[in-house]
Amino acid sequence: MKHKTLSIVHPNGTRIANGEKIIEVRRWLPPADLTGDLLIVENKNFLFNEGETDIGIPVAIVKIKSVRPFEEKDIPAACATRWEPGYYSWELTEVRKLNSTQEVLAARGIYELDLDL
Repeated sequence: MKHKTLSIVHPNGTRIANGEKIIEVRRWLPPADLTGDLLIVENKNFLFNEGETDIGIPVAIVKIKSVRPFEEKDIPAACATRWEPGYYSWELTEVRKLNSTQEVLAARGIYELDLDL
């Protein structure tokens, strides 16, 4: 089955899966047509450049409730250490934790992953 996927660096994927992190902060907006489930893959390395990949593990399936400018009050819910202008808060909802050990692709942006969960 194909899944829209977002990779998140450890330990924040686990924090999402455990319900501790309910806001993901990004500098970019998700596609407007992203209304369904989003698979969260946790990987070890930041992917700074287009085309960079890593290996990760599926940790959760979520939905994006809303997207708005990142505010200083979002720091605790985002498990962030500081506020900076120009970022967006992706409010996550319907978090479903996965117990997978399968290694999968981690890539930049939102990408498709063909995976049976």
